[in-house]
Amino acid sequence: MLKLIKYLILLAILAVLGAGAWLYQFARAPLRLSAEPLEFTVAPGSSLRAATRQIVRAGVDMPEWAFETVARATVKPTDIKAGTYELRAGATPLDLLGKLTRGEFALSDVKFIEGWTFRQVRAALDAHPRIRHDTAGLPDADVLRRLELPITHPEGWFFPDTYVFPRGASDLEILRSAHRAMEKRLAAAWAERQPGIPLASPYEALILASIVEKETGRPQDRPLIAAVLHNRLRSGMRLQADPTVIYGLGPAFDGNIRKRDLLADTPYNTYTRDGLPPTPIAMPGRAALEATLRPAESPALYFVARGDGSSEFSRTLEEHNRAVTRYQRGDRP
Repeated sequence: MLKLIKYLILLAILAVLGAGAWLYQFARAPLRLSAEPLEFTVAPGSSLRAATRQIVRAGVDMPEWAFETVARATVKPTDIKAGTYELRAGATPLDLLGKLTRGEFALSDVKFIEGWTFRQVRAALDAHPRIRHDTAGLPDADVLRRLELPITHPEGWFFPDTYVFPRGASDLEILRSAHRAMEKRLAAAWAERQPGIPLASPYEALILASIVEKETGRPQDRPLIAAVLHNRLRSGMRLQADPTVIYGLGPAFDGNIRKRDLLADTPYNTYTRDGLPPTPIAMPGRAALEATLRPAESPALYFVARGDGSSEFSRTLEEHNRAVTRYQRGDRP
């Protein structure tokens, strides 16, 4: 009887050792995936067992009991973080557990372009398949309220850049990041502003920078375009910037600016109104902000597009008219 007991104990020990060896190999062997890369989501509030089930259903071919056993032996099950993840060929169960406990979520990105309007920003967010659309269909005012921003008009307040985010992130989170980035960039540029510029506040700088952004066809012309606009503000001349007129026309603009458009008075028509428009007209990038607050030294009061992306700058109206004739061949219809 004693020999039998010893034999059974030996068998049990061997079984445990065998199972341990198998689990050791399992933990370090590449997982079989139904697709590569494989994306899966662990729902908020999931237990280890529920998370394992979700992972297997998504296409990870492994024994659920084995993964749970390895997990309990190597990590705290409560450390597993809800979110969307991505696995690639060669990943092992230990690699998977590392992702789950470190929260290495699958990432995506969205790009906001210099010169875009807030309407274009929202369209890019709405069209992105990896973003949770919490603002879809909301008026801009409601979006600002949800963001808890102390501003009344969204235009210009979101920095153009590429934003990386965990898949399934809210569009509100991305907008918050873009707003914080613009506040930071604007404050930095304002702190380094050139003495004597005719701007009373960072917001006025943001407005003028948005015009510089929209007027610039060639990057190296930004400081000169900014100089022209500063010179006009100092002298009391109207800015006469076509992009502000276009912004004021809104959806009515058909792609061609006409003389009647320049005469149609709106709060944004800088041909009919003095000074700056009431808000920015687009998102200025870093270069536009810096050029606006540190413009070139130039006496120019006019510029006209040459047709190749660059601009011709003039000091007098007579010089400007000759440049217009040379590069545009006549007045607008």
